[in-house]
Amino acid sequence: MIHRILLAFLLAAPMAQGQQASGAASTEAAAPPTFATAQELAGKGQLDQAMAQLDQLAAQTPEPAGVERLRGIIFYQREQFPEAIAAFSKAETQDPQDRESMEMHGVSLFRLGHVQEAIPLLERARANVQSANIDPNYVLALCYADVQRYDDSRHAFAAQFGFEPDSPEAYLLAARMFLRRELRDEAGNQATKALAQNAKLPLAHELLGEVALARGDVAAAISELEAERKINPMNPDLYDRLGDAYLRNGQYTNAQVALDRAVLLEPNSTGPFILLGETFLKLKQPIQALHYLVHAERMDPSNYVTHNLLGQAYKAIGQLGAANREFKTVVQLQHQNDPQPAGK
Repeated sequence: MIHRILLAFLLAAPMAQGQQASGAASTEAAAPPTFATAQELAGKGQLDQAMAQLDQLAAQTPEPAGVERLRGIIFYQREQFPEAIAAFSKAETQDPQDRESMEMHGVSLFRLGHVQEAIPLLERARANVQSANIDPNYVLALCYADVQRYDDSRHAFAAQFGFEPDSPEAYLLAARMFLRRELRDEAGNQATKALAQNAKLPLAHELLGEVALARGDVAAAISELEAERKINPMNPDLYDRLGDAYLRNGQYTNAQVALDRAVLLEPNSTGPFILLGETFLKLKQPIQALHYLVHAERMDPSNYVTHNLLGQAYKAIGQLGAANREFKTVVQLQHQNDPQPAGK
Protein backbone atom coordinates (compact mmCIF):
# COMPACT_ATOMS: atom_id res chain seq x y z
CA MET A 1 0.00 0.00 0.00
CA ILE A 2 2.68 2.51 0.99
CA HIS A 3 4.62 1.97 -2.25
CA ARG A 4 1.55 2.76 -4.35
CA ILE A 5 0.81 5.91 -2.39
CA LEU A 6 4.33 7.25 -2.81
CA LEU A 7 4.29 6.55 -6.51
CA ALA A 8 1.03 8.49 -6.66
CA PHE A 9 2.86 11.39 -5.01
CA LEU A 10 5.67 11.28 -7.58
CA LEU A 11 3.22 11.35 -10.46
CA ALA A 12 1.11 14.03 -8.77
CA ALA A 13 -2.06 12.18 -9.69
CA PRO A 14 -4.39 11.56 -6.71
CA MET A 15 -6.66 8.55 -6.91
CA ALA A 16 -10.26 9.25 -7.81
CA GLN A 17 -12.88 8.40 -5.26
CA GLY A 18 -15.22 5.59 -6.06
CA GLN A 19 -18.92 6.12 -6.63
CA GLN A 20 -21.39 5.36 -3.90
CA ALA A 21 -22.08 1.66 -3.99
CA SER A 22 -25.42 -0.06 -3.93
CA GLY A 23 -26.63 -3.63 -3.71
CA ALA A 24 -23.84 -5.82 -2.31
CA ALA A 25 -21.91 -2.77 -1.05
CA SER A 26 -24.90 -1.58 0.98
CA THR A 27 -25.03 -5.01 2.57
CA GLU A 28 -21.38 -4.58 3.56
CA ALA A 29 -22.17 -1.15 5.05
CA ALA A 30 -24.89 -2.71 7.18
CA ALA A 31 -22.49 -5.32 8.54
CA PRO A 32 -20.37 -4.53 11.62
CA PRO A 33 -17.29 -2.60 10.50
CA THR A 34 -13.94 -4.37 10.38
CA PHE A 35 -10.51 -3.08 9.47
CA ALA A 36 -10.18 -5.78 6.80
CA THR A 37 -13.38 -4.60 5.13
CA ALA A 38 -12.28 -0.97 5.24
CA GLN A 39 -8.91 -1.94 3.75
CA GLU A 40 -10.62 -3.89 0.98
CA LEU A 41 -12.94 -0.98 0.14
CA ALA A 42 -10.00 1.43 0.03
CA GLY A 43 -8.11 -0.93 -2.25
CA LYS A 44 -11.06 -0.84 -4.67
CA GLY A 45 -11.09 2.95 -4.65
CA GLN A 46 -14.35 3.13 -2.66
CA LEU A 47 -12.94 5.75 -0.35
CA ASP A 48 -16.19 7.15 1.07
CA GLN A 49 -17.34 3.71 2.17
CA ALA A 50 -13.91 2.87 3.57
CA MET A 51 -13.80 6.11 5.55
CA ALA A 52 -17.27 5.48 6.98
CA GLN A 53 -16.06 2.11 8.30
CA LEU A 54 -12.88 3.67 9.69
CA ASP A 55 -14.80 6.41 11.49
CA GLN A 56 -16.81 3.76 13.30
CA LEU A 57 -13.68 1.80 14.14
CA ALA A 58 -11.95 4.95 15.43
CA ALA A 59 -14.71 5.36 18.01
CA GLN A 60 -13.92 1.96 19.54
CA THR A 61 -11.78 1.57 22.66
CA PRO A 62 -9.10 0.54 22.12
CA GLU A 63 -8.91 1.72 18.52
CA PRO A 64 -7.91 -1.17 16.22
CA ALA A 65 -4.34 -1.10 14.88
CA GLY A 66 -3.90 0.39 11.43
CA VAL A 67 -7.08 2.49 11.43
CA GLU A 68 -5.38 5.87 11.72
CA ARG A 69 -2.74 4.96 9.13
CA LEU A 70 -5.42 4.01 6.61
CA ARG A 71 -7.43 7.13 7.43
CA GLY A 72 -4.30 9.17 6.76
CA ILE A 73 -3.70 7.44 3.45
CA ILE A 74 -7.25 8.17 2.31
CA PHE A 75 -6.90 11.83 3.34
CA TYR A 76 -3.60 11.91 1.42
CA GLN A 77 -5.25 10.50 -1.70
CA ARG A 78 -7.85 13.25 -1.43
CA GLU A 79 -5.05 15.82 -1.01
CA GLN A 80 -6.43 16.75 2.42
CA PHE A 81 -2.94 17.06 3.84
CA PRO A 82 -3.64 18.65 7.26
CA GLU A 83 -6.15 15.90 8.02
CA ALA A 84 -3.68 13.28 6.77
CA ILE A 85 -0.97 14.69 9.05
CA ALA A 86 -3.28 14.52 12.07
CA ALA A 87 -4.13 10.89 11.33
CA PHE A 88 -0.52 9.84 10.78
CA SER A 89 0.55 11.64 13.97
CA LYS A 90 -2.06 9.70 15.95
CA ALA A 91 -0.93 6.44 14.34
CA GLU A 92 2.67 7.17 15.39
CA THR A 93 1.54 7.91 18.94
CA GLN A 94 -0.22 4.56 19.05
CA ASP A 95 2.79 2.74 17.56
CA PRO A 96 6.15 4.60 17.57
CA GLN A 97 7.56 1.92 15.25
CA ASP A 98 4.96 2.53 12.55
CA ARG A 99 7.40 3.37 9.76
CA GLU A 100 4.73 3.69 7.09
CA SER A 101 2.84 6.36 9.02
CA MET A 102 6.12 8.13 9.72
CA GLU A 103 6.99 8.14 6.02
CA MET A 104 3.60 9.38 4.94
CA HIS A 105 3.57 12.01 7.69
CA GLY A 106 6.84 13.33 6.26
CA VAL A 107 5.61 13.19 2.67
CA SER A 108 2.41 15.04 3.63
CA LEU A 109 4.42 17.76 5.33
CA PHE A 110 6.57 18.04 2.21
CA ARG A 111 3.49 18.44 0.03
CA LEU A 112 2.43 21.35 2.25
CA GLY A 113 5.87 22.94 1.91
CA HIS A 114 6.91 22.21 5.52
CA VAL A 115 10.29 20.86 4.49
CA GLN A 116 12.18 21.36 7.75
CA GLU A 117 9.50 19.45 9.68
CA ALA A 118 9.43 16.65 7.10
CA ILE A 119 13.17 15.90 7.17
CA PRO A 120 13.47 14.30 10.68
CA LEU A 121 10.42 12.11 10.07
CA LEU A 122 11.75 10.86 6.75
CA GLU A 123 15.20 10.32 8.25
CA ARG A 124 13.80 8.23 11.10
CA ALA A 125 11.54 6.24 8.81
CA ARG A 126 14.49 5.37 6.59
CA ALA A 127 16.68 4.41 9.53
CA ASN A 128 14.11 2.24 11.30
CA VAL A 129 14.07 -0.54 8.68
CA GLN A 130 17.15 -1.72 6.82
CA SER A 131 15.10 -2.83 3.80
CA ALA A 132 13.18 0.45 3.65
CA ASN A 133 11.18 1.36 0.60
CA ILE A 134 13.42 3.48 -1.62
CA ASP A 135 10.76 6.04 -2.48
CA PRO A 136 11.22 8.02 0.79
CA ASN A 137 14.85 8.58 -0.25
CA TYR A 138 13.56 10.58 -3.21
CA VAL A 139 11.30 12.78 -1.07
CA LEU A 140 14.03 13.19 1.52
CA ALA A 141 16.52 14.17 -1.18
CA LEU A 142 14.12 16.86 -2.41
CA CYS A 143 13.74 18.15 1.13
CA TYR A 144 17.51 18.35 1.56
CA ALA A 145 17.84 20.18 -1.75
CA ASP A 146 15.18 22.71 -0.75
CA VAL A 147 17.14 23.61 2.41
CA GLN A 148 20.48 23.67 0.51
CA ARG A 149 21.87 20.50 2.12
CA TYR A 150 23.21 19.45 -1.25
CA ASP A 151 25.62 16.74 -0.11
CA ASP A 152 22.90 15.07 1.94
CA SER A 153 20.56 15.38 -1.04
CA ARG A 154 23.10 13.69 -3.32
CA HIS A 155 23.57 10.86 -0.83
CA ALA A 156 19.80 10.26 -0.65
CA PHE A 157 19.45 10.23 -4.44
CA ALA A 158 22.43 7.87 -4.66
CA ALA A 159 20.84 5.50 -2.13
CA GLN A 160 17.73 5.32 -4.29
CA PHE A 161 19.75 4.29 -7.34
CA GLY A 162 22.28 2.12 -5.53
CA PHE A 163 25.25 4.41 -6.32
CA GLU A 164 28.16 5.10 -4.03
CA PRO A 165 27.32 8.43 -2.36
CA ASP A 166 30.35 10.35 -3.67
CA SER A 167 30.82 8.56 -7.00
CA PRO A 168 30.79 10.34 -10.38
CA GLU A 169 27.41 8.77 -11.08
CA ALA A 170 26.00 10.13 -7.82
CA TYR A 171 27.22 13.65 -8.63
CA LEU A 172 25.71 13.46 -12.11
CA LEU A 173 22.41 12.10 -10.81
CA ALA A 174 22.21 14.92 -8.27
CA ALA A 175 23.02 17.43 -11.01
CA ARG A 176 20.12 16.15 -13.12
CA MET A 177 17.70 16.31 -10.19
CA PHE A 178 18.86 19.78 -9.16
CA LEU A 179 18.45 21.11 -12.70
CA ARG A 180 14.91 19.72 -12.72
CA ARG A 181 14.21 21.84 -9.62
CA GLU A 182 15.80 24.86 -11.34
CA LEU A 183 18.83 24.85 -9.02
CA ARG A 184 21.06 25.66 -11.99
CA ASP A 185 24.20 26.75 -10.18
CA GLU A 186 24.31 23.70 -7.96
CA ALA A 187 23.48 21.44 -10.90
CA GLY A 188 26.49 22.85 -12.70
CA ASN A 189 28.67 22.37 -9.61
CA GLN A 190 27.65 18.74 -9.22
CA ALA A 191 28.18 17.94 -12.91
CA THR A 192 31.61 19.58 -12.82
CA LYS A 193 32.58 17.44 -9.82
CA ALA A 194 31.40 14.35 -11.68
CA LEU A 195 33.69 15.20 -14.60
CA ALA A 196 36.58 15.88 -12.22
CA GLN A 197 36.38 12.23 -11.17
CA ASN A 198 35.63 10.82 -14.63
CA ALA A 199 36.41 13.10 -17.56
CA LYS A 200 34.67 10.75 -20.01
CA LEU A 201 31.45 10.27 -18.06
CA PRO A 202 28.56 10.24 -20.57
CA LEU A 203 25.83 12.89 -20.19
CA ALA A 204 27.85 15.18 -17.87
CA HIS A 205 28.88 17.66 -20.60
CA GLU A 206 25.35 17.49 -22.00
CA LEU A 207 23.94 18.50 -18.63
CA LEU A 208 26.42 21.38 -18.40
CA GLY A 209 25.24 22.40 -21.86
CA GLU A 210 21.64 22.42 -20.63
CA VAL A 211 22.68 24.55 -17.65
CA ALA A 212 24.39 27.00 -20.00
CA LEU A 213 21.31 27.16 -22.24
CA ALA A 214 19.13 27.83 -19.20
CA ARG A 215 21.44 30.73 -18.32
CA GLY A 216 21.30 32.04 -21.89
CA ASP A 217 25.01 31.39 -22.46
CA VAL A 218 24.70 29.84 -25.91
CA ALA A 219 28.41 29.81 -26.71
CA ALA A 220 29.20 27.85 -23.54
CA ALA A 221 26.31 25.48 -24.29
CA ILE A 222 27.70 24.72 -27.76
CA SER A 223 31.16 24.09 -26.30
CA GLU A 224 29.80 21.62 -23.72
CA LEU A 225 27.51 19.85 -26.18
CA GLU A 226 30.31 19.44 -28.70
CA ALA A 227 32.44 17.97 -25.91
CA GLU A 228 29.61 15.53 -25.17
CA ARG A 229 29.42 14.58 -28.85
CA LYS A 230 33.02 13.33 -28.72
CA ILE A 231 32.18 11.08 -25.77
CA ASN A 232 28.65 9.99 -26.63
CA PRO A 233 28.09 10.42 -30.40
CA MET A 234 25.00 8.19 -30.67
CA ASN A 235 22.78 10.14 -28.27
CA PRO A 236 19.83 11.66 -30.21
CA ASP A 237 18.91 14.05 -27.37
CA LEU A 238 22.37 15.56 -27.64
CA TYR A 239 21.85 16.50 -31.29
CA ASP A 240 18.42 17.94 -30.49
CA ARG A 241 19.95 20.24 -27.86
CA LEU A 242 22.97 21.02 -30.04
CA GLY A 243 20.69 21.97 -32.93
CA ASP A 244 18.70 24.21 -30.60
CA ALA A 245 21.89 25.90 -29.41
CA TYR A 246 23.17 26.50 -32.95
CA LEU A 247 19.74 27.82 -33.96
CA ARG A 248 19.75 30.30 -31.06
CA ASN A 249 23.27 31.35 -32.05
CA GLY A 250 22.28 32.04 -35.64
CA GLN A 251 24.40 29.18 -37.01
CA TYR A 252 21.61 27.75 -39.13
CA THR A 253 23.66 25.38 -41.28
CA ASN A 254 25.21 23.79 -38.20
CA ALA A 255 21.77 23.57 -36.63
CA GLN A 256 20.44 21.76 -39.70
CA VAL A 257 23.29 19.22 -39.59
CA ALA A 258 22.78 18.50 -35.88
CA LEU A 259 19.01 18.21 -36.18
CA ASP A 260 19.26 15.91 -39.21
CA ARG A 261 21.35 13.58 -37.04
CA ALA A 262 18.76 13.78 -34.25
CA VAL A 263 16.01 12.75 -36.69
CA LEU A 264 18.07 9.86 -38.04
CA LEU A 265 18.77 8.54 -34.54
CA GLU A 266 15.25 9.12 -33.14
CA PRO A 267 12.60 9.56 -35.84
CA ASN A 268 9.70 9.39 -33.37
CA SER A 269 10.56 12.57 -31.46
CA THR A 270 8.76 15.75 -32.55
CA GLY A 271 11.37 18.16 -31.18
CA PRO A 272 13.95 17.90 -33.99
CA PHE A 273 11.25 18.18 -36.68
CA ILE A 274 9.92 21.37 -35.11
CA LEU A 275 13.41 22.83 -34.80
CA LEU A 276 14.20 21.89 -38.39
CA GLY A 277 11.07 23.72 -39.48
CA GLU A 278 12.18 26.79 -37.55
CA THR A 279 15.71 26.49 -38.99
CA PHE A 280 14.46 26.45 -42.58
CA LEU A 281 12.24 29.43 -41.87
CA LYS A 282 15.35 31.29 -40.71
CA LEU A 283 17.08 30.15 -43.94
CA LYS A 284 14.15 31.65 -45.94
CA GLN A 285 13.16 28.20 -47.21
CA PRO A 286 9.47 27.92 -46.18
CA ILE A 287 8.69 24.98 -48.48
CA GLN A 288 11.37 22.91 -46.74
CA ALA A 289 10.09 24.16 -43.39
CA LEU A 290 6.57 22.95 -44.23
CA HIS A 291 7.90 19.46 -44.98
CA TYR A 292 9.12 19.06 -41.40
CA LEU A 293 6.37 21.02 -39.67
CA VAL A 294 3.52 19.10 -41.31
CA HIS A 295 5.20 15.89 -40.17
CA ALA A 296 5.54 17.24 -36.62
CA GLU A 297 1.88 18.32 -36.61
CA ARG A 298 0.79 14.81 -37.61
CA MET A 299 2.83 13.38 -34.75
CA ASP A 300 1.45 15.84 -32.18
CA PRO A 301 -1.53 17.97 -33.30
CA SER A 302 -1.81 19.67 -29.89
CA ASN A 303 1.54 21.49 -29.96
CA TYR A 304 0.78 25.18 -30.49
CA VAL A 305 4.44 25.96 -31.30
CA THR A 306 4.17 23.75 -34.38
CA HIS A 307 0.99 25.49 -35.51
CA ASN A 308 2.57 28.91 -35.00
CA LEU A 309 5.53 27.96 -37.20
CA LEU A 310 3.16 26.43 -39.76
CA GLY A 311 1.30 29.75 -39.88
CA GLN A 312 4.57 31.57 -40.55
CA ALA A 313 5.51 29.11 -43.30
CA TYR A 314 2.13 29.31 -45.05
CA LYS A 315 2.23 33.11 -44.83
CA ALA A 316 5.72 33.14 -46.38
CA ILE A 317 4.48 31.23 -49.45
CA GLY A 318 1.36 33.35 -49.79
CA GLN A 319 -1.24 30.85 -48.51
CA LEU A 320 -2.94 33.34 -46.20
CA GLY A 321 -6.05 31.23 -45.62
CA ALA A 322 -3.97 28.32 -44.34
CA ALA A 323 -1.82 30.71 -42.32
CA ASN A 324 -4.85 32.26 -40.60
CA ARG A 325 -6.23 28.79 -39.86
CA GLU A 326 -2.96 27.84 -38.13
CA PHE A 327 -2.80 31.07 -36.12
CA LYS A 328 -6.40 30.53 -35.02
CA THR A 329 -5.48 27.02 -33.89
CA VAL A 330 -2.61 28.49 -31.84
CA VAL A 331 -5.05 30.72 -29.93
CA GLN A 332 -7.49 27.84 -29.39
CA LEU A 333 -4.77 25.55 -28.04
CA GLN A 334 -3.36 28.21 -25.72
CA HIS A 335 -6.79 28.87 -24.19
CA GLN A 336 -8.35 25.41 -24.28
CA ASN A 337 -8.00 24.98 -20.51
CA ASP A 338 -9.30 28.42 -19.58
CA PRO A 339 -12.40 28.49 -17.32
CA GLN A 340 -15.57 28.61 -19.37
CA PRO A 341 -18.35 31.17 -18.69
CA ALA A 342 -21.39 29.83 -16.85
CA GLY A 343 -23.91 28.18 -19.15
CA LYS A 344 -21.33 27.12 -21.75
